[in-house]
Amino acid sequence: MTERRLTLAEAHKICVDALCFHNTSDSNAGLVAKALVAAEADGLRGHGLSRLPSYCAQAASGKVNGQAQPQSTPAADAALRIDARNGFAYPALSLAVDKLAATTPKSGIAVAAVTHSHHCGAAGYHVEALAHKGLIGLLFANTPKAIAPWGGDQGVFGTNPIAFAAPRSNHNPLVIDLSLSKVARGKIMVAESEGKSIPEGWALDPHGKPTTDPKAAMAGTMLPMGGAKGAALVLMVEIMSAALTAAHFGFEASSFFTGEGKPAGVGQLLIAIAPNPLSEETFNDRLEILLTAILDQENTRLPGDRRLQLRQAARQNGILIPGQQYDQLVALGSGT
Repeated sequence: MTERRLTLAEAHKICVDALCFHNTSDSNAGLVAKALVAAEADGLRGHGLSRLPSYCAQAASGKVNGQAQPQSTPAADAALRIDARNGFAYPALSLAVDKLAATTPKSGIAVAAVTHSHHCGAAGYHVEALAHKGLIGLLFANTPKAIAPWGGDQGVFGTNPIAFAAPRSNHNPLVIDLSLSKVARGKIMVAESEGKSIPEGWALDPHGKPTTDPKAAMAGTMLPMGGAKGAALVLMVEIMSAALTAAHFGFEASSFFTGEGKPAGVGQLLIAIAPNPLSEETFNDRLEILLTAILDQENTRLPGDRRLQLRQAARQNGILIPGQQYDQLVALGSGT
């Protein structure tokens, strides 16, 4: 298969052109493009450029309001509600990061509840932004139904990602980002688009049977990580990200992948913590002692190390995408 190498700037422009052509404002397109290209550079292809066609389809149909400007309303001294107004999640979460960065140093901890939202992409992207501002970040997000309750066979919850980031002195932040399904659903979407099978144990088909067919998996349900304990965590995240934000539950939300239907209306909860007041200014030193104890053992690494290596390589050498995908993405910006 022929591949096309793009600089990150070229990939960003392709995304912006496509989104703007599909009824998205320049400012929103820029924020969405930045997140998609960042995910692609980090090797998170399920949250990268592969999302652009469905994003454009939803902006064109009005399922996502590409012109929406998120609105922030105080909910308490250190809590705010952000209404994404059925637009893309990235502008709303960018606003949340800015608001929390201004509030948290004074309050010690602050929280933003994002409602009427959409796919938030790589969850670690948002908490990493808080960590670069010297704050611990924690994100809960829900997604359209993909996981059944433990023992059930009908999807109720989404894959419900959680992410955590902590600032480090003289190092990139520590970022932990995981979907509560065995794998992110985006990986199955990529496999389907490339005509590849998936490993058994990732998903069930619509009849509740294990499958290696990504199309059957997309029509069926995902398996939670950790069995029954993972299913309980999925429930916890659903409560934190949807019940607490007055957003749609996974079984109420429409698909992130098609242009048909009503807005997804999911939620995200973003928490920021100022580490020094609680730790009496010892957080950075204590964190490094812990991470050193991990790295002193053979064959260990920190979460996100591979992602950072891929990011650096992408900055230097660009990214490779299939030629067919390149043609499809370029065409989205011209209507051809």
